[in-house]
Amino acid sequence: METFFGNGTDKAFGGMQVKFRNLDLNSLSIDELWALHEEVDAVLSERILTEKRALEERLARLNRASATKGRIAGTDSKTNRRRALRRKYPPVLPKYQNPNDRSETWAGRGKQPRWLVSQLKAGKKISDFLISRAERQSGSRRRSA
Repeated sequence: METFFGNGTDKAFGGMQVKFRNLDLNSLSIDELWALHEEVDAVLSERILTEKRALEERLARLNRASATKGRIAGTDSKTNRRRALRRKYPPVLPKYQNPNDRSETWAGRGKQPRWLVSQLKAGKKISDFLISRAERQSGSRRRSA
């Protein structure tokens, strides 16, 4: 099997120096192109695997360093458990509703929805879109982004 790399002249490829023989890919047969493909695949696989191992080792070192730093700073497992068992917040009922499409609502938290932004730019007030308390508490839980 003929190798396509390692012999010949250096050519710039994406800012890196890659050794190629003066290859004219159009003149290669299908078998030669397939052999080139397999060789490139093997080289890429090996390099990706090497880089992955190096990154995993680095991540393990960083995790060990942060764990020792946490013990020094006084962070204990109780604190971590408290964070894990943090209370879930109940769903927030919507406070604003699109008059043109009553299924579009907003709870007043986070980014304002597009329908509300366009209406506010048109000169309307946010209070024009408030859902009445009675309607809110009657179980109308329709929501949208």
